[in-house]
Order: sequence, then C-alpha cells, then structure tokens
Amino acid sequence: MEYNKLLKAWYERQEWSAFPFQESLAQAYAEGLHGLLNAPTGSGKTYAMFLPALCYSISQESNRKKAGHLRIIWITPLRALARDIMNALQHACDTMESGWQVQMRTGDTDAKTKQAQKKKMPEVLIITPESLHVLLAAKGYPALFSSLEAVVVDEWHELLGSKRGVQVELALSRLRALSPAIRTWGISATIGNLVEAMEVLVGTQMPPDKTTVVRSDIKKEIAVHTVLPEKMDLLPWAGHIGLSLLPRIIDIIWSARTVLIFTNTRAMAEIWYHQILQAEEELAGQLAMHHGSLSREVRDWVESSLHAGTLKAVIATSSLDLGVDFRPVDTVIQIGSPKGVARFTQRAGRSGHQPGAVSNIYFIPTHALELVEVAALKEAIGSGIVERREPFVQSFDVLVQYLVTLSIGEGFREKEIFREVKATHAFHEMTRDEWEWCLAFITHGGKAFEAYDDFSRVEVQDGWYRIANRTASIRHRLQIGTIVSDPVVRVSYLKGGTLGTIEEYFIARLKPGDVFWFAGLCLEFVMLKDMTALVRRTKEQKAGTASYQGGRMPLSGYLAEVMRKQLHEAEELAGTYEEYAMLAPLLDLQRNRTAIPAPDELLVEYSDSEDGVHLFFYPFEGRLMHEVMGSLAAFRLSRELPVSISLAMNDYGFELLCNREIELTEDLVRRLLDPQKMDEDVFGSVNAMEMARRKFRDIAVISGMVFQGYPGKIKKNRHLQSSSQLMFDVLTQYDPGHLLLRQSYEEVINDQMDQARLRKALIRIHNGKVLIRKT
Repeated sequence: MEYNKLLKAWYERQEWSAFPFQESLAQAYAEGLHGLLNAPTGSGKTYAMFLPALCYSISQESNRKKAGHLRIIWITPLRALARDIMNALQHACDTMESGWQVQMRTGDTDAKTKQAQKKKMPEVLIITPESLHVLLAAKGYPALFSSLEAVVVDEWHELLGSKRGVQVELALSRLRALSPAIRTWGISATIGNLVEAMEVLVGTQMPPDKTTVVRSDIKKEIAVHTVLPEKMDLLPWAGHIGLSLLPRIIDIIWSARTVLIFTNTRAMAEIWYHQILQAEEELAGQLAMHHGSLSREVRDWVESSLHAGTLKAVIATSSLDLGVDFRPVDTVIQIGSPKGVARFTQRAGRSGHQPGAVSNIYFIPTHALELVEVAALKEAIGSGIVERREPFVQSFDVLVQYLVTLSIGEGFREKEIFREVKATHAFHEMTRDEWEWCLAFITHGGKAFEAYDDFSRVEVQDGWYRIANRTASIRHRLQIGTIVSDPVVRVSYLKGGTLGTIEEYFIARLKPGDVFWFAGLCLEFVMLKDMTALVRRTKEQKAGTASYQGGRMPLSGYLAEVMRKQLHEAEELAGTYEEYAMLAPLLDLQRNRTAIPAPDELLVEYSDSEDGVHLFFYPFEGRLMHEVMGSLAAFRLSRELPVSISLAMNDYGFELLCNREIELTEDLVRRLLDPQKMDEDVFGSVNAMEMARRKFRDIAVISGMVFQGYPGKIKKNRHLQSSSQLMFDVLTQYDPGHLLLRQSYEEVINDQMDQARLRKALIRIHNGKVLIRKT
C-alpha cells in the first residue's frame, strides 16, 4: 500500500482528523527532509512523528521481507518516558498490522533482554543517549544499524543544553556514516531557539534545503491558578516550603480526579509526602511519590497506577516532567517557583494531555516574592516566549569518552572519525592539534601521565585504534555517560527488598539507631555493608529527611527580565494580576520606605547593626548571577578599603556585610559593578582556580581519568574528590596546556558564571540609574 493511503488508514481507524502540522510533517518526511517538530504538549506530536516513519518504511517493497531489523531509533532523555512511549508506538504498529516490535533499552532494562536484542533487534528501539553509546561499544555494532532508516530525538530541548546533547550529536555522526540515508528528526514542546536547535541536531554538513522546522499552530491553553493565603502575613519572605497552605492543597486533591504535585527537590518531595499523609490520613494508599532515587520497581508501580487511575495524587520531581501521558491526570500543583518558563509549561502540560484540553496548574508560593515570579510566569505564557537552550561546544571530556567507546567495539580509523566529529556542531571548530591531543590522551595519557599504564587505554594497530585490554574495557563500560552524581548507597531492608538509593555523604553522617524519612517511610539505620544501607521500619515519627547534593534551580534570564518590568508597574498591574493585589501592602511599604526600581535602575540600600554595615544590592538577576556579582563587588571594595566582607545572596539581590563604615556613593557603586575589566576581576574575586578544581572532578570522571569503582564497591566521595584534585594540581604545574584543564576553566566561565549574561547585566546597570537609600 502506498504511503499516503497508509497514513489515511491510520487516522480513519482512530476516528481522528490530522492537524495541519501533522500533514506538513508527513509531507516533509516523504520528501526525505530532516528537521525539528515544535508542538505543544498533548497535541499528538508523538504520533505525528512516528506515523510517517512507520508508514514510509512499510510502504517500501524492499522492507517487507526484513523482519527483525532495526528501522527506527527513538532517543528519550528520561527512563520514565520510555515505557509510556513504547506502549504508544506499539499500539500504532499493531493498528497498522505491521508485525513490528517496539522495545526499550535503558539503564533499567534487564541483562537477559539486552542479550536477546543483540541477537535480534526489534524494528523500533526506544533508548537513552547513554544506552545508545553502550551499543556503540558492542562487537559488530555496524550490523545492528545496517537497516536503520530514522532517528527521532524526543524532548530535544532537554538534551540540547547539556553534555548529553553532545553525546547525541556524536552518536548521530556515527549512525549517519553507517546509514547515510537515515532521516534525523527532533521533537520539542518548549524551546526558544528553534532554528539553532534544528541545526545542532542535523549537523553542520546537512544542506539547508534538506532541513525544515515544522511548527504547530495549536495554542495550548494553560490555566494558572495561584493559591493565595487569606492574609499576607501567612507567607514568609523566604526560607519556608509552603506548608501554611497545606489545607488548600488537600482541598485541591479531593476536588480533582488525579493530581501530580511537583516539587523542585527530592527532599521536598519526601517532606510533602509525609506532611500530606499526616494531615489527611484518608489519602493513605491513594498517595504516592516518584523521584529518581526510588527503586525501579517503585517507579514502575507508580507509573502503572497513574495510567490505571488508581492513585489520587503523586508527588514528583523532574522525573515526571517530560512527555509522559497520564490521561487520568487533570490537575497539576507546583510547589515553589520552578524558576523558568519552559519548566513551568512542561509541568503544566502533564494535565489535560489531549488535543484541545486545558492544562490546569495550581501554583503554591513558598514565600511572598514568589507571587512576583508567578505573575511573571503568567505574562510569559501569555506572550508565548520561552527561554533559549544554549548548546555545549568543545566538550573534550565527552569526545575522549566517545573515542574510547568506539575503540571497544570495532575500533576506529582516526581520519574517518575526525571527519564525522567535525561535522557535529559541538566540535565544528575543533582544530587538528586538538584532535591529535585527544588521540594522544586515550593512547598514553598525554605528557603528564604517559608513565602510568592505567592511562594507556587504547592501542594503535595497523592504523586502527582499539581498546588495550579487558580491564580498560570493563571500567570504561561502567562509566559511559555524562551525568556525574555523588556516589550512592543502596537502601535495603535487613530481610531483603530494595527501596532505592541515597547519596553516600548522607548515609556517612548516620549512626546505628538514627531514623530518617525515605521513600515515604520512616526507617531506622542499622548498618552500612558493602555500599548497602541496611534499615528496618520504625514507628518513630520524629525523624530527619534524606537530603541530597544538588544545585538550586537558577532563575532564568527571561523570567528575571519580566519580573523587573512588572515590579516597576506593580500599581497598575494590581487590577490585572491577583498576585500584585495581594502584594500591594508590602510593595507600598517598600515604596514608602525606600523605592521599587525601574527596569533600568539599580536599588542599593544600606543600614547599620551590631554586626556591621549592611549593603543590599537588588539587580533581580537570579541567585547564580548575584553570587558572582557579589563576589566581584566585594573583591573591588576590598581593594579600595581595608575591610572585612561577608556575602549573602538570593534570587532578588545580594548583601555585603562590612565590618567598618562605608561612604556609599553612586560613584562607588558604579566602580564596584563596572563592566570594564570584568573577566580579570571576576577571576580574582571568586577564586576561579578552586571553582575549576571542583569542575574538573566531573570532567575527570567523564573522560575516564578517574574511575568511580565497580558495582557494590563504589569509591567514596572524598576519595574521588582527592584523586581529581591531585590530578588538577599535577596538570596545573606540569601540563598547563592540558585540554581538560582548559575546559574546566571554560565551563566555570560559560556555565557556572554565565559570562555572557553577567556582562549583559553589568552593562544594563552601567547604562542605568543608581538609587541609594538608607533603611
């Protein structure tokens, strides 16, 4: 049957009508184009992308006798997405009577299934970037991909702004070389730089007339409801998690069919689970929790129960952010600000996950100024603007990991792989000298470590680069990936049964008999044995919550910009946004005592106390920017005056606490935040070497310089840190031109400091007005 008739048959069997964007994508696919699909959550974008690939393949006469050959790879960023997508794609294959099998391959896939796949691949494989690279390390991997026709990267925006995106680019470069005719497509619901995202996905060698961006004209309606306190004084200025609004949350849960409750951290999810059950015992058995530290069995049960509609509410972190279609979910609750438009709209889209349905999301402010953030979110959603995702470039730690991966499989010839790698956006500016450095690094460790056998991982034989020995191969396979987390400890009952994992640093602080909350249970710590924390259930209710290392979510630049504009217009907006009507007394107090700055103004307040002189700066640029700005201002101030300074910051401003009187003038403020000589002074202010040393730990793990340990024998965090720091110091002294050393500094500048955004903020302050007020 021809391609168009197959597509028409699908929609007739489903009793659906194709949207214009689905028809456009089907046409683009038939014409052999590559590109990016941009459509809102719940608009049918998964089927819009899969059906053309399926129907085109089965319409080809040459494919009808090729059962058991891999045709389509579907890359997903989250394991939680894989099962949901597998069920949807298998339904399509069965409906079209294709005889195709759809299977998963992720970190949760059992060894038996993986072995079976090597012998006979399904026609469609849903896979994570890490598992795809593991396949590239398999003997005979080119045969696995010999019949490949298409690669689809789901939620491409989520991968784009991370090293996992670089992993995807490198894997695609190899697959294109093996199967030049494959089509490359990405799917994204929320992204600000669509064209650039598409260009990164398809590579630099793709002719422009072979690419396209398909945009949906469907506007997803998101209804944002802010849960306001009865009195403003019920909301603190900061430092709380919103428990004062718990009764309102319980009312929302009972009034909805099924609710997803999003928190920003795993620790908050544990706290809210306990607090909700304590306040409403009738929810016992109907309330569950989902986050990445829980065991696979627990997560699978929660996801299945959500699909079946047997749960009333689930408290989740980003583990359920993306793409999962739980149709019973009609309401989402967001506790605390998500700090970005894209993340908020993604989470809202978990409700009303059908074309034409409204996504309902309730925002629970945890402190007063989060009302400003939700008003800014409402305006941003109304304007349809979301943040950009900046692609990573020159991530040499990922490249050397990839080269070792290829050396394990079939080996590689450097000229061939050099051409492929240079065709990626991530490495299109790589020089030949940098490439030669990477080859030297994997073969003998470079200048600083060539005397150590552990760094000679790859050998060159007749022009082929192949892994040196079995030990190097095993160690590398265990560390494929770019997500570097702290060492984790398995949490298991004394009598058997695993609950999940907790980071080693938390368990190291416990003594036998200590109790803590984890997986919604109150547990007593018994002992640590072979990197397994043995526990037992306890009825004790006074317990701490398992805590996790992890950075705070940074306030996005776009959301910060909208907040600055809205605060200046707060009086006018009180009639439009209920949040500003509620905030009016507080903002009037601020306006009367000092000022509310305009978007082109910087407010600086100062006051005296027993502790010293307090200088408060309000750039409204987000915590990360304020940390760097505050360090810069403190550094410059200490050069001008003999003064001791301590620094504090939040998303709205930063404080310099000085031990002596400061004559605060506009000229002094401008000198402290002058964009001139920014790079030099920032490096002097934040101890860039120490920041780069911490960054180097992750780079060392990804590149294989530091081995994290074998399963059940994971190295302790302090051992990893000391090993990487020793290497950093050795390279600094004996090989200062080392590419990975250079990369650690560049990541500090571009990622942690966000140099471009910092410069833009300092220029805005330099060109604007400075308001100085004494409080």
